[in-house]
Amino acid sequence: MRVAVVTGASRGVGRGIATALGAHGYTVYVTGRTQRDGESPWGGSVQDTAAAVTAAGGRGVAVRVDHRHDDEVAALFARVGQEEGRLDVLVNNAALIRDELQATAPFWEKPLSASTDLLEVGLRSSLVASYYAAPLLIQTADPSSAPAGAGLVVFTSAPGAVRYQYGAAYGAHKAGLDKFAADMAVDFRPFGVAVVSLWLGAVLTERLRRIIDSRPELAYLDDIAETPEFTGHVIAALAADPDVLARSGRTLIGAEAAREYGISDREGRQPPSVRELMRVEPVNDQGPVNDQGKAGR
Repeated sequence: MRVAVVTGASRGVGRGIATALGAHGYTVYVTGRTQRDGESPWGGSVQDTAAAVTAAGGRGVAVRVDHRHDDEVAALFARVGQEEGRLDVLVNNAALIRDELQATAPFWEKPLSASTDLLEVGLRSSLVASYYAAPLLIQTADPSSAPAGAGLVVFTSAPGAVRYQYGAAYGAHKAGLDKFAADMAVDFRPFGVAVVSLWLGAVLTERLRRIIDSRPELAYLDDIAETPEFTGHVIAALAADPDVLARSGRTLIGAEAAREYGISDREGRQPPSVRELMRVEPVNDQGPVNDQGKAGR
């Protein structure tokens, strides 16, 4: 059974990714600060997510981790090593996006902590998780059989990396994740581990669902938004792709990768690409992969 760690998986995108990986037979360690339902106004918990992973056909393991504390992150990966002896996929999804950060106002009129918390639990925590996961990923991947033996690191990102959304901290967070993928790929490549950043579209999380319900003018999002599980199926396809190392270092648009792998969302729907909706593209979007396994236009 392949092993994954999904950070920030109490609810929302992280829960959906973890559950989808469970449907593909993974053992999934899910992290978050909310241990049991009722502890957060948004609902969800790592225990609930672990149960959903198991119900989907995998094995869910709930681990309470506050990603602001490096020692807790180190302990998580030590536990994975002791219990599983391997790590195939790391999904860096943990982030702390406060409602105040999403307010329409200049960054200096928002609480400073709304920005610094995102950079701490988002950008910095993704670096720390990758740092402690690296020895396990390298141990699991088989460079001699690369690309077939590749492990995988994924950063969940968004078009805020290249366009204004919620202010400077949010943009720095997303752009930083894309750059992490580009540069970590260089260090990981000799060891047979691939690294990608994935741009998500609008995702029907609990938070977005409440916003849509309170603002009828946003009802159109129901037709174009992605389910939280959608990205998880894309990640599973990437991890199973024998040529995934050819994509390493790139920022991929999840909806476009889904089309390439023949993945659809709920009721067979194909979510639109943010490239089409917003006329944006990743900074390191290098076009299709050619026959030599190199990206280029």
